[in-house]
Amino acid sequence: MNAAPVEIRDPEGAACTVYRDAPAWADKKTAAVGAFSCESVEAGARLLVDVCEALVGEGFQAVIGPMDGDTWHKYRVVSESDGSAPYFLEPVSGPFDLAAFTSAGFAPISSYVSARAGIDEAIGKSATAVDGITITAWDGKNAASLIAGLFDLSRSAFANNAFYKPVTRDAFLELYQPIIQAIDPRLVFFAHAGDQLAGYLFALPDLLEGSRPRTAIVKTYASAVRGVGHMLVDRAHRTFRDLGYTRVIHALMHVDNRSRERSQRHQGSVFRRYDLMGRDLARQL
Repeated sequence: MNAAPVEIRDPEGAACTVYRDAPAWADKKTAAVGAFSCESVEAGARLLVDVCEALVGEGFQAVIGPMDGDTWHKYRVVSESDGSAPYFLEPVSGPFDLAAFTSAGFAPISSYVSARAGIDEAIGKSATAVDGITITAWDGKNAASLIAGLFDLSRSAFANNAFYKPVTRDAFLELYQPIIQAIDPRLVFFAHAGDQLAGYLFALPDLLEGSRPRTAIVKTYASAVRGVGHMLVDRAHRTFRDLGYTRVIHALMHVDNRSRERSQRHQGSVFRRYDLMGRDLARQL
């Protein structure tokens, strides 16, 4: 079977790309629908139903979406919002996307949130130091080496996450290449235990706020040692304040992850919710 992504367009104004090598959902043979857009709920739902019917004929048992192939790329639909503007690199949904998926028989299978806090409110008590751990900011040199380090730790830290799919080092480098120019080295932190990388935190300025952004975005962080994640977040918040940022966004956290609990402890208030949708193809509309 050809696993190359296939773009599909509908004359009624709906479009998507079908990925036949998607991460499995509940051990089912799974395809993903990404790059989704529609000009009406009816057009979007009709396209999704047609895609599902075609995939049944190919032996697929489930479809998930929106997802551009895997979780390393764009995925999730906005399911609830306070109406605030999108932030830099946030997934954005069309006005009819969620209703189209729902009307086509999809339901949420994994949920995420983004939370916002004022910097002063986010900074609480200093994190308890972990013996033998030192935290430093990136020196701004050798971006390829930086991203390779992120890849190595991400691969082990996220391997047990739902819908995780391995990616090659070259593909990971390609993902980050377009945003290297947006990286402020002062917002990237590494935790080391001796010569070993024990964790990292990758943050970015919200470039959609203009030339003088006041919001820093904690995009992702991971640790291999208990307590290191808290140290990284605490160091990041204090650095944001020192650099003049007044707000922080804790981006795209799974509702069941420890990062969500930590965000709440740092006064993070949810302003956007997202869902990954799935449809068991044994279900009939």
